[in-house]
Amino acid sequence: MKKMIYQVSVGPRSTLYDACIKSVAAYCDRHGFEHVVQTSPKLRIAPDIFDTMRSPESYGKYGGYLPIYEKENAFNYINDFDQIAIIDADIFIREDAPSVFDDLTPGCAFGAVIEREMPLVPAYQNKIISYSQMQYATLHNETDFKPNKLGYEFANMGMIVLDCKLFNGNYLKNRSAREFLEAPEFKRFIDGIGCWKWSTDQTLLNFYIKKNKVPFANMSHVWNGLYTANAKISECNFIHFFLKDKLPDRGESLFNSDSSLSENYVVVERLINV
Repeated sequence: MKKMIYQVSVGPRSTLYDACIKSVAAYCDRHGFEHVVQTSPKLRIAPDIFDTMRSPESYGKYGGYLPIYEKENAFNYINDFDQIAIIDADIFIREDAPSVFDDLTPGCAFGAVIEREMPLVPAYQNKIISYSQMQYATLHNETDFKPNKLGYEFANMGMIVLDCKLFNGNYLKNRSAREFLEAPEFKRFIDGIGCWKWSTDQTLLNFYIKKNKVPFANMSHVWNGLYTANAKISECNFIHFFLKDKLPDRGESLFNSDSSLSENYVVVERLINV
């Protein structure tokens, strides 16, 4: 089977991102996956400047487009591969990590990790209860986000796995990435209307898979270890440095641009085994 990992890094150069992307490249080499890193904007999805509630700073500094939607460009490769994983540029893969594709349940078109089911530290658990209420309570009128005492059910879209044939044939239906994102049902998310002023593609994708009843694999927390939020981070294969403000120098001093990959592995092992 042809398998590919897709990443996007279109912003300013980052030593954190560089180290993480190097770890993904090595992972792909070990497992025989193709690795594609998009370093320039392709889609340039932009809010309607006459309707948006987003602050101009969120898109103006990027030339008027929203980089948060660039990773959906991976959909344009869907006819070239059997499986695709879309992995954020701030995810570091540990040296002994097995194949993430093996955890995609057969028959499922889309896989990710449900946040409220991760082994979370209490402070972050409380945070996502509030966050999920803000993002999904209104959408729950349109589709079932299964609220409970831990909040609404949503997946962290920093790590996604697709079964290309199932996802394309029944849901994407050979639409391009741009055609998918420019569907009228998504305009409110892209324009950042109301509670979605600061939303990313995470809300859009969660709404889409719920609304369309996409066969979904709730993957193990080990594939999206939220650093500082996951109480069992040492078990995780993928370490997601998603809250950069909690890292010294926003993570830029964790790694040295001249460091070898083996040195970077040591840094991460120290971080998650303290």
